Amino acid sequence: MKYAGLASTSPALASSFDWLGDPAKSIRAGEFQLLPLGRVQPKGWLRHQLEIQANGLSGHLDETWPDVGPKSGWLGGTGESWERGPYFLDGLIPLAYLLGDERLKAKAQRFVDWTLKSQTADGMFGPASNNDWWPRMVMLKALAQYQEATADPRVIPMMQRYFKYQLVALPNRPLTSWGRFRWQDQVLTVLWLYDRAPDPALLDLAKLLRAQGYDWMAQYENFQYKEKMSSAHLDQMEKTPGFKDIKLATHGVNNGQAVKTGAIWSRVTGADADRQAVLKMIAELDRYHGLPNGMFSCDEHLAGRSPSQGSELCTVVEYMYSLEQSLAVLGDASLADRLEKLAFNALPGTMTDDMWAHQYDQQPNQVECSLHKEPWSTNGPESNLYGLEPHFGCCTANFSQGWPKFAANLFMTSAQGAIVAAAYSPCEAQLKLQGTNVHIAEETEYPFRGSIRMTVNPSKPVKFPFLLRVPGWAEGAEILVNGHKENAPKAGTFARVEREWKQGDVVTINFPMQPRVITGFNNSVSVERGPLVFSYSIGQDWLKLRDRGMTADWQVYPSSRWNYALAVDPAAPSQKITLTEHALGDRPFAAEGTPTHLKVKAKLLPSWMASEGTAGVVPESPVESAEKEGTISLIPYAAAKLRITSFPRLKENS
Repeated sequence: MKYAGLASTSPALASSFDWLGDPAKSIRAGEFQLLPLGRVQPKGWLRHQLEIQANGLSGHLDETWPDVGPKSGWLGGTGESWERGPYFLDGLIPLAYLLGDERLKAKAQRFVDWTLKSQTADGMFGPASNNDWWPRMVMLKALAQYQEATADPRVIPMMQRYFKYQLVALPNRPLTSWGRFRWQDQVLTVLWLYDRAPDPALLDLAKLLRAQGYDWMAQYENFQYKEKMSSAHLDQMEKTPGFKDIKLATHGVNNGQAVKTGAIWSRVTGADADRQAVLKMIAELDRYHGLPNGMFSCDEHLAGRSPSQGSELCTVVEYMYSLEQSLAVLGDASLADRLEKLAFNALPGTMTDDMWAHQYDQQPNQVECSLHKEPWSTNGPESNLYGLEPHFGCCTANFSQGWPKFAANLFMTSAQGAIVAAAYSPCEAQLKLQGTNVHIAEETEYPFRGSIRMTVNPSKPVKFPFLLRVPGWAEGAEILVNGHKENAPKAGTFARVEREWKQGDVVTINFPMQPRVITGFNNSVSVERGPLVFSYSIGQDWLKLRDRGMTADWQVYPSSRWNYALAVDPAAPSQKITLTEHALGDRPFAAEGTPTHLKVKAKLLPSWMASEGTAGVVPESPVESAEKEGTISLIPYAAAKLRITSFPRLKENS
């Protein structure tokens, strides 16, 4: 059957991944393959985290925020008709289907049905009042997830018609602005469709998008943006030849989305240089703008390495998505290490525990959330408030994708027939290998504990490799199968366990979780354990600024001292840091629910002060203090809504 001149496929074929990576295809398969939405189901604390999200702002946003309410342009109304409806749906669909929540499915279905029915005879779709290519790129990502979860036969023909239309229209109406800088997000869905319904015209479209899009790989081959991009600095550089579109090139969300560019494009070119561009981008961002929570600064533009700078929530979830997609292509364990660091720190660290309010910008050293203009590169005074839509509403619409997509991608498969444990959290996975159904139940309190138990239940005995990620920090990890120890795995790789698997086989992974002291900006120190970053939790006074429908906007003021320097030895952290563990609470990322505390010696440093509600630049270490030494408690980063994460280090015997 043909639709608009592009080959179609049956729903059965569309939902089958058995033929992905066929060497006869003209695009390169990734090292791993992502599983269709729903094959991995969250359990334990992770499922509860998604339930909190569904009971919070994500599950009620359309009831309290007009931008995605009944008048949305993506429901045929006269309201907001650009990116917010697609952003909302891009997170709502995986949240609804991973939880099996019929209420949320019904909310999503209204947007899906209207969007599919909106397609005109020429192939265009969406609100007629806005013909921008960019929001349609987001909606295509949402529809791809919906098709995976439901096998709705309308989706693939609709995409085929639209892509045929776009191939004809783009030469006369090329990508501009946001679409030009985010072209890789549409190439992703073009290749998603090609994997299910191969057509050379799709590759022509991918190449046209690449030709019209911004050259991200060139930017990072000769990276120029090495300092804080203040408004004045951006204005000055815009006048310099060769720096056209600098505001879009240094925009945080654009860069978070761009991280996956090389990986995605390498599927078309087959070039290893394109594949390695991912690691090059991450390295440059870390070198010049890296923060201790795994993010790079972007408030709203790249802002240097000071831990008093912030990161936009949209960038957190887009960076996570880029890492998930890049991991599938490259099979590089370090990408999953970074993904977990973001998921377990930066993501929950920018939301209230009930997920009814969020920040636009979060700071690793965040001593006050109030109406100040500092220290942002270009953002406004509401940037780090907790609320409905502080500063700007893009994050309100977009943040919902973070947790569900992370949960959906915990397991992957490989083109060589392996099952891949890519990231770790409690879950169940349903896979099919060599015609055999394989169920895996993962039980763990990771990232708070280092023990993971996986029960493998194939429908019949089947031989396959099981690839188990060993994080780069996990020296001395051990893997046991049915109680028998495997060869010692190497940190920073995927350990391979190949055998004939039978029902009830148990894989146990034990990761050592000794505290680590990491040196950062101005030789400051931060403390990590496993994938968790730890912070000093400052006393908090929450002041409601205003009600916002079903939620509210909040300022948060400090009620305790915060300017501590740590007495730690980066070479021997275990000698200076002690661990206390408690039972895992209902909200593991809340201060009262966290199961892990670290104790460390420290002194107050009176000379380190705040200005305009912002912690001063962390002093160059080592420092001296005449104050009395005491012991302070550090808790996981996300549990401390006011916090110090990067500390000056005390000079020995000071």
